[in-house]
Amino acid sequence: MSEAESEARDTLVANERIKFSATYANGLAVAIFAVGGFAPFISTALSDRPHFAPVLIAMVVCWIMSGAIHWAVRHALRNLRP
Repeated sequence: MSEAESEARDTLVANERIKFSATYANGLAVAIFAVGGFAPFISTALSDRPHFAPVLIAMVVCWIMSGAIHWAVRHALRNLRP
């Protein structure tokens, strides 16, 4: 294997690792949004005695966490090498 082929392989492997980690983290962000930011709203809205204040606080925290993770993933993808 030549030096150029070895370097190209290393670049490809590094890019795939970044993309794999980004996919995992983005899935985590989606799960946090769905479980903590969306499902409680539906559950509270359909409840007989809704308590919106604590649910709203938890939802906002989950939205912020989800957004922060998604932003970090987008930032990590900037490290892909051509």
